Amino acid sequence: MEHLTFDYPAQRAVTTRAHVGVVGSGDLEVLLAPADKANALTAHVVVRTSVDGYSHIWKSVLDRFFSRYDGAAQIEINDFGATPGVVALRLAEAVEAAEQGDDA
Repeated sequence: MEHLTFDYPAQRAVTTRAHVGVVGSGDLEVLLAPADKANALTAHVVVRTSVDGYSHIWKSVLDRFFSRYDGAAQIEINDFGATPGVVALRLAEAVEAAEQGDDA
């Protein structure tokens, strides 16, 4: 089991929580929450993965995602062997779920 952390600059506050996906074979869950006050302009990502040795792939996928997403959030990813495409899909789903929560 590997534990990775990443930080990205953010431009806007995230105000709602979201939870998408499940931890299971070939899948992952994403938990998105507003950033704490001390990190108001940062997206902080914690990845817990069952697959060791792929931190460079995680960094690449997250770099691409955060080149488009500017929300200040705490994101936890619990992975059980998801492909980079599934990671990108779940991150996009979490953002969409959080943004829909803002509209409710």
